[in-house]
Amino acid sequence: MSTGVPSADGPEADRGDKGGVRTALAGLTTRGRSFFAAGIAAAVCAYVLGQSDLLRVGLMLAVLPLVCATVLYRTRYRVAGSRRLSPARVPAGSEARVHLRMDNVSRLPTGLLMLQDRVPYVLGPRPRFVLDRVEPGGRREVSYRVRSDLRGRYPLGPLQLRLTDPFGMCELTRSFSTYDTLTVIPRVEALPPVRLNGEAKGYGDGRQRSLALAGEDDAIPRGYRYGDDLRRVHWRSTARYGELMVRREEQPQRARCTVLLDTRGLGYAGAGPDSAFEWAVSGAASVLVHMLERGFSVRLLTDTGNSVPGEGADGFAGASQGTADAAGLMMDTLAVIDHSDDTGLSRAYDVLRRGNEGLLVAFFGDLDEEQATVVAKMRQRSGGALAFVLDSESWVRESTDVPGAWQEREERLRMLREAGWTALGVPRGASLEELWRLADRERMGVGVAGAGEGP
Repeated sequence: MSTGVPSADGPEADRGDKGGVRTALAGLTTRGRSFFAAGIAAAVCAYVLGQSDLLRVGLMLAVLPLVCATVLYRTRYRVAGSRRLSPARVPAGSEARVHLRMDNVSRLPTGLLMLQDRVPYVLGPRPRFVLDRVEPGGRREVSYRVRSDLRGRYPLGPLQLRLTDPFGMCELTRSFSTYDTLTVIPRVEALPPVRLNGEAKGYGDGRQRSLALAGEDDAIPRGYRYGDDLRRVHWRSTARYGELMVRREEQPQRARCTVLLDTRGLGYAGAGPDSAFEWAVSGAASVLVHMLERGFSVRLLTDTGNSVPGEGADGFAGASQGTADAAGLMMDTLAVIDHSDDTGLSRAYDVLRRGNEGLLVAFFGDLDEEQATVVAKMRQRSGGALAFVLDSESWVRESTDVPGAWQEREERLRMLREAGWTALGVPRGASLEELWRLADRERMGVGVAGAGEGP
């Protein structure tokens, strides 16, 4: 929410009478300028013709817009404005509502107010409102809707207030200094719960476990600490060591999932909301949300080696960071992510080979033989790997019957599958939900054993 309190006399009032006259005259409308010009012309004609009555009419016509401008400029009342977004983060293609509130914080009633908010053209036309007289201490509330099919961060504001006199002779514009930001995140597609290889590294029997902190259940008897439950006293160890000992039981470690997004500019063709790159960004967002909802510790990794949320040395969302905060941070990153200048995936591989990453879900653009080899090596440090490889040319061409192109794409997928990936090609207009189910069926067809209950 943003607030501001511009006064009707404005900052120009501090520049002296000379600056105030210029500001007032600059605010004359077409009607005001016409009256002023007609009055001057009538006064000149009256002087030449010696018509005193016409001279009085001319002076009245010329003075009226000047009086209106002076009165409007000298009017001293203060108006406070605020803006509230509902919601402040919205998926692409969905609408957000912007609520504007104007409060008259002065002791004088306002005249007719014309309210205008600045919005980027991609969000729609610039909203304008006309507010009637606002009593002292009164308020007016209006709202408008914005919508964008393109993800990104869009500034809203500053709010502009136009003051006008009852005759429409003069208009003065006052601007608030604050603005808000609307974040348009990628579209998120709901994914079905399936079982994928590599999920055995999470909760449940036979899965990895880690020692908890002091005061929690651990795995080996330890000395009694204040606050420990006396029912956990290990009497055999107490007798052996001569001091009170308690049992330390195992705690499950949160399963990990890395979502790798290939952002190389040379890996994608075309642009716009229906391009292959936008499909990949939306797919990465869908998988991130899905895995977080299933209780996984998730991170977003790009081909540049950048990791989000990046908490701790491993880059995963830690226990101190809530699921909602982690999801919001990664969604904000995906809202503004763009093509990188990198030509390879080596930096992402350097990050992945540092440790066991659990489940790896990747979205790749076009892969040549060299990059396919790098991707194949990524599988070595993950419990399970799922790759969506986009054929960007099929997203921009009506016909994909390019000689040798199909064989080349199948060769790249075969290399990944032989390395242990569950690799799927993504044609134009494919549904991530269907591909997600297909990945599960292909994994089951391979007969992978030991996969636990998955996301």
